[in-house]
Amino acid sequence: MRVPSDRTSSGNAELDQILDGGLPTGRLYLVEGAPGSGKTTLAMRFLLDGAARGERCLYITLSETREELLAVAASHGFDLSAIDIFELSSAEAVLGEGREQSILHSWEVELGGMIQLIQDEVERVRPDRVVFDSLSEMRLVAQDALRYRRQVLLLKQFFAPRGSTVILIDDLTAGESGRRDTHLHSLCHGVLTLERLTLDFGAARRRLQVQKLRGVAFVAGYHDFSIRRGGLQVFPRLVAADHHAPFVGEPMASGIPELDALLHGGPLRGTSTLISGPAGAGKTTLALQFVEAACRRGEPCTIYEFDERIGTMMVRAAAMGLHLAEHIESGLLRIVQVDPAEIAPGEFAFGVRREVEERGCRFLVIDSLNGYLAAMPQEQQLILQIHELLSYLNQKGVGTFLINPQSGLVGTMATGTLNISYVADAVILVRFFEAEGRFRKAISVLKNRSGPHEEAIRELRIDAQGVRVGAPLSEFRGILTGTPEYVGASGPLMEERTRA
Repeated sequence: MRVPSDRTSSGNAELDQILDGGLPTGRLYLVEGAPGSGKTTLAMRFLLDGAARGERCLYITLSETREELLAVAASHGFDLSAIDIFELSSAEAVLGEGREQSILHSWEVELGGMIQLIQDEVERVRPDRVVFDSLSEMRLVAQDALRYRRQVLLLKQFFAPRGSTVILIDDLTAGESGRRDTHLHSLCHGVLTLERLTLDFGAARRRLQVQKLRGVAFVAGYHDFSIRRGGLQVFPRLVAADHHAPFVGEPMASGIPELDALLHGGPLRGTSTLISGPAGAGKTTLALQFVEAACRRGEPCTIYEFDERIGTMMVRAAAMGLHLAEHIESGLLRIVQVDPAEIAPGEFAFGVRREVEERGCRFLVIDSLNGYLAAMPQEQQLILQIHELLSYLNQKGVGTFLINPQSGLVGTMATGTLNISYVADAVILVRFFEAEGRFRKAISVLKNRSGPHEEAIRELRIDAQGVRVGAPLSEFRGILTGTPEYVGASGPLMEERTRA
């Protein structure tokens, strides 16, 4: 028998975190969702967790046969041998190994008779945990909403004195347009809703929310999750205010004095820096320069690569004198290839949390925001998610670089229809400009919330010698337009430099 406790685990550590420790014991709960949203998998994990703790567990199925349940369990590697399965269906019902078999047809039995059979089985097993799958079949047999609700209420009253923690499953297929039964919500102590969303392209997205949980300060809102072998992988919504950690906000140098001088020593730890500019201007290379310097200081770093292949980036970085392979081999650098079509924003934020809290990441690069935007089509949610993610990283003392590609040679400060420059603490702008018959690059700092910054526009050079920052281009006008006017003497621009 179970050890008395005021909470019962859901069988999922992350879901228990959302539920502030689990489900209050001895209550009736509703898990609702469309077919394929993961309700049965969640219920199985709930019962398997109880069986592992030495509790008696009962699965009452009206919608699936025992063979179908065992097939689902096998696909996840679950062993249901320690769980009592009571089958009520239009097919043969196996009431337990070694017991007699009986056939029950739902259209031949009154609802009261069905409830009596269930109560008899509960009296026999005396379970600590019960899953009732599903209410849709009971609703069909009842044929009358009032009678159906009365029977659900009788079930609640039946289980209440027995101390069982009960999960009722409802697949939302009955009724007009599968509308939720608000009366059923009021009967249950808690309601958990699972949703499956099909996007125009890419994998289906799943999310859950706790509609209600009496007496518990649960984490409200939507939480992304995925179904994988072994159960549901839940990604609790990130709440930055819950993760503050003390740190020293010292500058993070790049190792190039002229580049660090733009921000008076470099961006501060616990701040986010946006590098904005057109394709090919050197945004990623600038970020990699800071990454290598951090690795040489012994700080763990992580790069999330949405756009470029990791192999291509490694070759390009080596050509610029940045040898990242040695840092990957030492474990200080981890590069994660992200497929925007296959990852939910909540899963991405959860992965970032693991990098920070389990691996101790101190410097993080997101390359690029266009890829992140593709992972979340809802624009308003994108801004909120970025803001919450950056707030979390800032409070953990992590230095964050965001790469913002712009269209055209001079571009604007917008990513798609979203202006994201305000979410960053510092903004570094890289631009092409034409001079002496060729494209050149200019770099400047537009803002720095954490301290002073240089207001000059300097030339940027990235070649086999690495990253170089030249003197202020004080003898040019209109550099940021891409078509500057030279007003000074000859020779202010940087030239090729050969190896010694």
